[in-house]
Amino acid sequence: MDLGECTKIHDLALRADYEIASKDRDLFFELDAVDHLESFIADCDRRTELAKKRLAETQEEISAEKVHELNEEIGKLLAKAEQLGAEGNVDEAQKVLQEVEKVRTRKKDAEEEYRNSMPASSFQQQKLRVCEVCSAYLGLHDNDRRLADHFGGKLHLGFIQIREKLDQLKVCSSLFHHAQYRSRSRDRRRRRSHSSSRDRRRSRSRSRERRRRHRSRSRSRSRGHRHSHEQSSRHK
Repeated sequence: MDLGECTKIHDLALRADYEIASKDRDLFFELDAVDHLESFIADCDRRTELAKKRLAETQEEISAEKVHELNEEIGKLLAKAEQLGAEGNVDEAQKVLQEVEKVRTRKKDAEEEYRNSMPASSFQQQKLRVCEVCSAYLGLHDNDRRLADHFGGKLHLGFIQIREKLDQLKVCSSLFHHAQYRSRSRDRRRRRSHSSSRDRRRSRSRSRERRRRHRSRSRSRSRGHRHSHEQSSRHK
């Protein structure tokens, strides 16, 4: 897979500035990264499904999953041993290689079982599967070197890093959205509290106004009653 040259700016100083600035305020670049990586992984997963479909259309369905799984285990262990050796951890690398030999024995038994279950001509054909991580093809009879090259290769390891980074960013994004939700909830509570306080003030103001009007009407009726009484007394 050749994606071409990256169009982004790769500057360690800018990255350091961003990491410092992002501690004080949200800059939302992580959300952009989630969208970009999700699109990238979705494209890889589509290629994986298409490759599986093509294999299903061109290959006879065979029960070779166990051999494939052991191949994958051998490839990963060999890649790990090479990495440990490159780092100078010779003893640890030797332990991993001993584990490889055990898996090879299990693989040999699985191949023998598989061979006995199929016609010889069919077994000699190259059977393929699709890597779930990077969508590359893997052969049932790939040798150890080929398996180590695949599972320790830049493409496969790169997709592992991308998927792990995407998972990390999704967690950060989820926490960010949760913080936003809590912030909006606090704002709504403050607005409701402010609105309730305003309503209570209005209610008290209306109550005072009603009492004032009631007292005013009462005084007016009282004055009217006294005036009528005085006029009646003069007529008498």
